[in-house]
Amino acid sequence: MKMRMLGRTGSSIPAIGLGCMGMSEFYGPGDDRESIRVIHRALELGMNFLDTADVYGMGRNEELVGRAIGDRREKVFLATKFGNVRNAKGEWTGVDGSADYVRRSCEASLKRLGVQVIDLYYQHRVDTEVPIEETVGAMARLVEQGKVRFLGLSEAATKTLRRAHATHPIAALQTEYSLWTRDPEDGILSTCRELGVTFVAYSPLGRGFLSGRFRNQDDFPRGDYRPNHPRFQGENLSRNLELLRRVEAIATRMGCTSSQLALAWLLARGDGIVPIPGTKRIKYLEENAAAADIVLTADDLALLEEAVPPGAAAGARYVEAAMKRVNL
Repeated sequence: MKMRMLGRTGSSIPAIGLGCMGMSEFYGPGDDRESIRVIHRALELGMNFLDTADVYGMGRNEELVGRAIGDRREKVFLATKFGNVRNAKGEWTGVDGSADYVRRSCEASLKRLGVQVIDLYYQHRVDTEVPIEETVGAMARLVEQGKVRFLGLSEAATKTLRRAHATHPIAALQTEYSLWTRDPEDGILSTCRELGVTFVAYSPLGRGFLSGRFRNQDDFPRGDYRPNHPRFQGENLSRNLELLRRVEAIATRMGCTSSQLALAWLLARGDGIVPIPGTKRIKYLEENAAAADIVLTADDLALLEEAVPPGAAAGARYVEAAMKRVNL
């Protein structure tokens, strides 16, 4: 697996990481044994950048990742997140960026993961009621204590990133980015390049849509939340399927899958971009890993730009309540 530098830290991470969220929640039933096999295979392939969060599965995802890496911690670059808050019923209740919550969340994540240190610790969503300097200051103390190596933000606006970076160096900023979600191109990408912050692209396959596996509501497994997503509904879905067909046609001509083409497109956007596609299947993991070896020419990129221009996707990228937690 090709490697890319993590910001200005001097450390490197694989060009493609592994998002672990769907192994425990949101994307239908999970199989912990199979998920652990996927994680182990990812490490074999050099995809040792694992991404989880305390809210995924109400802590179960961190526990799963912890079990998977327990006997091979030294091979893993481990990232997790805090900040989103859910109650005992699993309902989303808000965002907490207070210093005390930072400390308590880190201690809980370390315990669930079964590790002594977290390589990359993100604030999952920005708490607009707490100055970012307070939150990042508390995160910086975790670095001083040796509990965290590097700091990150998720879904943070340009001004927020600048203020955070002035408080303590931010190694990575994570935001949704793919052929059908081009929002980061409006400013946050250029700011990351200016500050030397790695951009970690989550949902790089459009929550699986760009894989071509989900063309109607019946294609989703039981318990999957995506049928409630605006882009997978009604007329939005019909319009987005046309975009998918264009991507598939280009991928067919290039001899790769649409997923691989979508990941290769992200990698071609700059060395400071690292996508973290999620999967629960070794087949798709290996397919994603192979995308790192696809080289797109200027003509290929122009063709994709014409097929899926910025703003072409129909529908909001989140439901209204979730969009309110995005720091714009």
